[in-house]
Amino acid sequence: MITDVSGIKVGHWTDEVAMTGCTVVLCPPETVGSGEVRGGAPGTRETDLLRPGMLVNWVDAVMLSGGSAFGLAAADGVMKWLAERDRGFDTGVARVPIVPSAVIFDLAVGDGSVRPGPDQGYAACDAASEVMLVGAVGAGAGATVAKVHGPTRAQRGGLGGASVEVEGIIVAALAVVNALGEIVDDEGEVLLGTLPGEDGGESEIFPGNTTLVVVATNAKLSKERANLLAIAGHEGIDAAIRPSHTIWDGDTVFALATGQVEGSQAVVEEMAIEAVARAIRNVAGGGEG
Repeated sequence: MITDVSGIKVGHWTDEVAMTGCTVVLCPPETVGSGEVRGGAPGTRETDLLRPGMLVNWVDAVMLSGGSAFGLAAADGVMKWLAERDRGFDTGVARVPIVPSAVIFDLAVGDGSVRPGPDQGYAACDAASEVMLVGAVGAGAGATVAKVHGPTRAQRGGLGGASVEVEGIIVAALAVVNALGEIVDDEGEVLLGTLPGEDGGESEIFPGNTTLVVVATNAKLSKERANLLAIAGHEGIDAAIRPSHTIWDGDTVFALATGQVEGSQAVVEEMAIEAVARAIRNVAGGGEG
């Protein structure tokens, strides 16, 4: 799991009845962070700061949440939790925690009136540990997949994880799969697809979709190289979800580098593609962690 990278912790808050939740990835100090947003329907916060050339290089945490744009408020609770522990970018006046965030649309799945907010984000931080739960938990509690023919033919998605290790280099991924497309294997065979039924055509396509990924490595990367790692993560999405990056998806990949070992950029990127694809397929029970 992503917690195979030393210093990374994951915590969830889940409402099983309302079928929503949030997931926090806590980073060790001086973790380099970047990201890449694709698709036509993103819901994000602080992602501009992750672009190469921006002032801040380090990320304190990443928050993933259900609740659509309402769920972005969960990051406020993460910021409060981190500030109480004196974490954040030193402005000279106060330390401001850097918490990039992204959300999925799950309002139509459970009780849409329940939306993760600051208290839930704080609770996820309190629950964070090196033991990562997967399935219908946290931000994946209300996730669905294979909605290309409408919500009545969709299946439950969820949260998956995987890691790859080569000669001391670890690249690991956490994926919240709420995709329009189907989950497929390396040969393009469907692992988790649309349920049988009549084809309603494009008019039946459900607009609330998104796959969220956090890919982490113990390799030493610059912010520019971390950005390339995030781009490689999107190749993993494309390998495991068909179609992906559509106008109805807000696919987002965050990349974290803790800088504990030296590693080849090309090797790290190839490992990221594999880790992300495995994490997504694990949601369908079609991959190994």
